[in-house]
Amino acid sequence: MSLKPGAQSAGKPPGAAGPLSALSDIDWQRPWLSPWRAEAPAIQARLDAGQSVAELLNALNEAALPPRAPVRFVPQSALPEGQAYEQFIFANRQVPTRENLHDLFNGLCWLRFPETKRRLNELQGAQIASAGVRPLRGALRDALTVFDENAALLLAPQPLWDALLARQWQRLFVELRPLWRQARLQLFGHALLEKLVHPRKAITAHVYLGPPAGLSMELLDRWVAGDLHAAKLAAKPFVPLPVLGVPGWWADNEEASFYDDPGVFRLPRPGP
Repeated sequence: MSLKPGAQSAGKPPGAAGPLSALSDIDWQRPWLSPWRAEAPAIQARLDAGQSVAELLNALNEAALPPRAPVRFVPQSALPEGQAYEQFIFANRQVPTRENLHDLFNGLCWLRFPETKRRLNELQGAQIASAGVRPLRGALRDALTVFDENAALLLAPQPLWDALLARQWQRLFVELRPLWRQARLQLFGHALLEKLVHPRKAITAHVYLGPPAGLSMELLDRWVAGDLHAAKLAAKPFVPLPVLGVPGWWADNEEASFYDDPGVFRLPRPGP
């Protein structure tokens, strides 16, 4: 069954944290990058002019009145040896930043979601202050890391949520396809955004449960920041979503058979 003509290759597999030389690989016209598309020319121009990633991010932040992020970006060398990254940010309101795509996307998320990023860091800092830095992070710090690196936020009608929670992929993406016109999937995790520089079918987001439909970007940021608390996060309030299954995000998914791939669109685990 064909939903609409058209196909697109799966693209190159992603490597490790991408160097800035891979900046030219970013296609800012991808739908998942739409919140940052207007800033793409300034990003390219400033990096071409020799600015560091930290300098670029500070310039973008200061260009907004008032500045969007409650932090400054500093070179990675500012992080003292032996100090936890999250603890340093919490204590100094400075974000150590390397010259790679991973940290560029992290900074762009700070600019777009300042309240949520601040809240995540606040929770990380409180955990480190009370329990120290341990070899095993524990349930809460694991969940905070998952959110920061790989979360997505879905604003959608309830039938889409119900199908997603039940892992009813054909219903979610084929039967209910017209409802996606009323939905918005906003990517948050900076590692997720980096992986999607070279899109692959298997790339999967952790969708955070709960945001109400119809919020602006600013209100969504405030809502998520207010909703994040230790008890909810420790319960891992996420549901997996292969993001290239979203209608309009990848041409290959216009074929209904795209979703007949149990290695990507997995069924729920059987109960005990």
